[in-house]
Amino acid sequence: MDLGWYSSLNKPLFTPPVSAFGPVWTILYIFIAISGFLIWKKRKKIKSHSPFRYYFLQIILNLIWSPVFFGLHQIGLAFLIIVAMWILVYKNIVEFQKIDKTAAILLYPYLGWITIAGLLNLSVMLLN
Repeated sequence: MDLGWYSSLNKPLFTPPVSAFGPVWTILYIFIAISGFLIWKKRKKIKSHSPFRYYFLQIILNLIWSPVFFGLHQIGLAFLIIVAMWILVYKNIVEFQKIDKTAAILLYPYLGWITIAGLLNLSVMLLN
């Protein structure tokens, strides 16, 4: 990850300190894992694969975003990935809500953080 490049970018005033990202993502990944586990435990009762489809697709996009933004320096493409990720996490919450309310609730902080990350990504794109 090229943090030197990131530190040279113009960023909006609401940019969290770099030191916040590690702890926040650690908590979010724990919530995401617990949420997925709660649904996995009920997999025999689920009639559709869409909850798992949305879950795994948003995780794949999550894994792709950092290399695209920090590695390839493709701010615009990274923004499109975040928009797609936001939509998939929202759909994931809707599907999980039908199966297990706790699993859905655990994804709300993730959706909130992705919203902030999307606004940050968009702002960086517009400022640079």
